[in-house]
Amino acid sequence: MTDPTTHDRISKLVADNPVLLFMKGTPLFPQCGFSSRAIAMLDRLGVEYETVDVLQDMEVRQGIKEFSDWPTIPQLYVKGEFVGGSDIMMEMWEAGELHTLMTGIPARAE
Repeated sequence: MTDPTTHDRISKLVADNPVLLFMKGTPLFPQCGFSSRAIAMLDRLGVEYETVDVLQDMEVRQGIKEFSDWPTIPQLYVKGEFVGGSDIMMEMWEAGELHTLMTGIPARAE
C-alpha cells in the first residue's frame, strides 16, 4: 500500500499538469519502447506536457500503479484524468480520440 505522502505527491502532480506522463526515462532518453512510443505520440500532437521518470523514484514507481489501479508504465493523465498506457494511447490516436482529448491544451513552444 502506498503511503499517504506518496499518494498526495502523485495527486498534486496530476492536478498541477494538464498533460502528464509517468514514464521510464526521459523524453530525450526513454528507457523502454512503450515510453518511447507514448512520447512520440505526445510530440506529434505538439502539446505542452510534463513527464515523471519513475526510475528515479521507486515510491512513485509503485505508487502510480496503485493510484491508477493500472499495473503498467507509462501512464498518461490529461486534465486530471487517467487515460491509460501506450496501447490505449495508440488506439485513441488511430481513432482520432487522442487529438480530441487534447483540445484546449496549449501548444508546445518550439
